[in-house]
Amino acid sequence: MDLQKLSEEALRIKNLYSEYENKKFGRKWGKEELFIGLVSDIGDLSRLVLAKEGVMQINDLEEKIGHEISDCLWGIIVLAKEYDIDIEKVFLKNMKELEQRMQD
Repeated sequence: MDLQKLSEEALRIKNLYSEYENKKFGRKWGKEELFIGLVSDIGDLSRLVLAKEGVMQINDLEEKIGHEISDCLWGIIVLAKEYDIDIEKVFLKNMKELEQRMQD
């Protein structure tokens, strides 16, 4: 699946979350809550990386680490959309700049 299709799926799920949040809380999450969710997912991922490197013990590690990486990707895609950022364009530009930096 390419980034466009991943983005479409992420945004479809984001819309489902927004409907759920409106019903349950009377409003959808704002950008700041989406960001805090991403930070929380990154924190979860950090503990899984520690476990993967033998610093701590976590059961079902392989499944959990993939899940958290996916959650982080979802959060990044959604935040990019919220801030009207063409993540594919910006990512490719950034990779080109990094490559150029390594060649200098």
